[in-house]
Amino acid sequence: LGWNIRYDFTDGDLTMCQRQIKMMIDDYEVIPYQVIRVLCGEINYGGRVTDDKDRRLINNLLDNYVNADVIGDEYSFSPSGAYKVPAAQNNVEFVDYVKTFPMVPNPEVFGLHENADITCDQNETYALFETVLSLQPRVNSGGGLSREDVIEASASDIFARCPEPFDIDQVAHKYPTDYNQSMNTVLTQECIRYNALLIVMRRSLQEGLKALKGLVVMSPELEAVTNSIFDNQVPEAWASKAYPSLKPLSSWVLDLLERIKFINDWIDKGPPPVYWISGFFFPQAFLTGTLQNYARKNKIAIDTVQWNFNVLDTKTFANTTEPPEDGCYVSGYFLEGARWDYDAHQLAESRPKELYTDFPLMWLEPARNREPPKEGVYNCPAYKTLTRAGLLSTTGHSTNFVMYMEVPTDKSESHWINRSVALFTALMF
Repeated sequence: LGWNIRYDFTDGDLTMCQRQIKMMIDDYEVIPYQVIRVLCGEINYGGRVTDDKDRRLINNLLDNYVNADVIGDEYSFSPSGAYKVPAAQNNVEFVDYVKTFPMVPNPEVFGLHENADITCDQNETYALFETVLSLQPRVNSGGGLSREDVIEASASDIFARCPEPFDIDQVAHKYPTDYNQSMNTVLTQECIRYNALLIVMRRSLQEGLKALKGLVVMSPELEAVTNSIFDNQVPEAWASKAYPSLKPLSSWVLDLLERIKFINDWIDKGPPPVYWISGFFFPQAFLTGTLQNYARKNKIAIDTVQWNFNVLDTKTFANTTEPPEDGCYVSGYFLEGARWDYDAHQLAESRPKELYTDFPLMWLEPARNREPPKEGVYNCPAYKTLTRAGLLSTTGHSTNFVMYMEVPTDKSESHWINRSVALFTALMF
């Protein structure tokens, strides 16, 4: 929640903003609020912001604090009215008013839901446990199973469940490259990506089990794999070949098996009526392939095709047996910062202590030269993991960000931007 990336804002940024704001107030008869927002949000602080979603957030936050209504009476910065413009006349009254603020700021002052406190506490706890886990001894000092026995049992279990790599030639023969069906190419590419991971997993598990028995030398790479297995963490050798994920090893393996099952069902039964977006190694290729199918079917340029986003909350993965005529049905998204109201068919405030909710099935419908709606929707960013931040890969796509999706709402878009509402293809467990 909040910033996608941690930025090293400095006191110098604050001092410069204060000086410029004072100059704007003293030297101009009409306060140039737009100029102040640009100076603070695009230059002083914004000059350090590299993520476009963070830039959208910082400008949205400034809109709440730098506007003509601020100089009015009793202007409130939060819905509850706990944070508002004080009716103070001198420095002492201002200080006395500031002292009435709670020591720990409420999430609402930042525009966040009260659940943000829970998320923040959880993240700090996970970081603490990771540190404690990294400091635990590597030798067994008591009774019970030895460290090597635990690793061997876990590695044997993972190896037994780890599927064989896909037969690429067989897949390519069954789903050959077709000008009118880009999904065949998408499927083959997904199999190739998963194979790279499965081959590394099977080889390192086999070698690791042999090394534990003294049959081969325990190299630094194998030691790193076995240490990670003991700590219930995904080994770096696997993570470097895998899709982005924050899950611990036990949940990560189960998730991998679900993904492989999704691909196997596609191979055996043909393209599914509903695509499980979480099962794709590289979902951007799938989305581009869907647009390409529509463009080639109608003999138009793919650059002129955009998405219509239709939330079908009466359909589910189980009861949908036929695909749409154009586009695709997708499921598997999780919503953070808000929930879907199945009665009003739009975004609604999260329930207390409900951090994540399932998002309904969505029909991604291609449309030519589409004009995006100017109101009634929230441009919701969709990510692969809860980290939100990502790197720009060699394909030109982010390693984490997937796309913006228009979600119906009766509130202003700025409300949900402050709430940091986003969709995710996978959670931490």
